[in-house]
Amino acid sequence: MTAFARHEMVLDSGVLSWEIRSVNHRYLELSLRMDESFRPLEIAVRKVMSAEISRGKVEAILRFQPAHQGEQALEIDEKLASAVVNASRQLAAMTAASTPIDPLKLLQWPGILKQPDVDMAILHEQALQCLKQTLTDFIDTRRREGASLAVLLQQRCQDIGNIARDVRQLLPEILTRHHEKLLQRLQDLQVELDSERLAQEVALLAQKSDVAEELDRLESHISEVQNILSRQGPVGRRLDFLMQELNREANTLGSKSIDTATTRYAVDLKVLIEQMREQIQNIE
Repeated sequence: MTAFARHEMVLDSGVLSWEIRSVNHRYLELSLRMDESFRPLEIAVRKVMSAEISRGKVEAILRFQPAHQGEQALEIDEKLASAVVNASRQLAAMTAASTPIDPLKLLQWPGILKQPDVDMAILHEQALQCLKQTLTDFIDTRRREGASLAVLLQQRCQDIGNIARDVRQLLPEILTRHHEKLLQRLQDLQVELDSERLAQEVALLAQKSDVAEELDRLESHISEVQNILSRQGPVGRRLDFLMQELNREANTLGSKSIDTATTRYAVDLKVLIEQMREQIQNIE
């Protein structure tokens, strides 16, 4: 489900912030972006997020801006800086490039500029606390969007239920109309058919076009969709399965159709089911 949340924690050592964003995805795919000094947290972060999110392509970004230390001079890791400069010169020689090294860009290299001493164990714990608060905001955003989607899906369920009801009411009229057409055709062809044979033909037509079971299953699946939408917790995969079942019944209804009206209803059903399926991809 598409969502975004950001939370910031101001500390004596600096400012921690998390950003979490997600887009639709069938399964859970976590992507983490954080400074190397926070890499030991990766397993814990994935565990915390997986406990709260079960679906979506999720990107989480951790940033830390150290506090300014007044007029204290900046301290450079000269050994690392020297290694980066030497590597840059070697590459320049290999490529015959003569562009001078930009000192300001060199300062942006991770680890070149030493940070003030910070208790990383405490900072890691604070980063996890900040993550949990960000997740709370993130899930609240998803929950509000999910509630809006549930309203739309409930409306589609009502529309499908109305179609099932209309088809039930229409079937006797369709059979009567086809019976009359059959009699008219026999009269036009001047063909005599005994009443028993005619009854057999009508019964066969009724059997081939009988969709009562399909309508029963359609209504049952819709009832289950409405039941699932009222539950707490992840429901997306269950709804995915029910969309497949609904589509199967709509296909059968279309294949058994002997009238343009029922064919049109079958097409309408498939359109509604496809609309629901697309929306369900947004639901965890």
